[in-house]
Amino acid sequence: MNFSFAADRTLGKLVKWLRILGFDTIFEPDVSIKRFYEHLEPERILLTRIEKIRNRLTDGRLVFIEADNFHAQFKQVVRQLAITPKDIHVFSRCLQCNFPIIEVNKQTIYGLVPDYIWETHNNFSMCRQCERIFWRGSHAERTMEVIDQLFDEDRV
Repeated sequence: MNFSFAADRTLGKLVKWLRILGFDTIFEPDVSIKRFYEHLEPERILLTRIEKIRNRLTDGRLVFIEADNFHAQFKQVVRQLAITPKDIHVFSRCLQCNFPIIEVNKQTIYGLVPDYIWETHNNFSMCRQCERIFWRGSHAERTMEVIDQLFDEDRV
């Protein structure tokens, strides 16, 4: 299934991880909450911790996040929406601007990343919006371990 989310300003860490997993997730912490909700696209699932919003949307497009802890928040979203590992596309979205990232030829980014990174990596991706460049560093393995834990059925 193709999930897209809109998360209010109280859920920044959850937003980061939803984007890591490849979910289209709007997050605009600098926009007023009223304006954010007024411009919410109808196909998006709203993630919020704001109590007064809880009863405004009753059409199933809302997940009221109850926990403070990111792991518990994520598990709630996974459980409530029945998200499976088949639904995720790890490292396919820009963490900053939410746009899909695309693979780029190594030669096209010469001089745009540190020399050591350019010399030791062969695969790079770039955000088409903000032009940020990505490569699989040591964080990728740790991230995959966290994802495995998040989807571990004994823990969800």
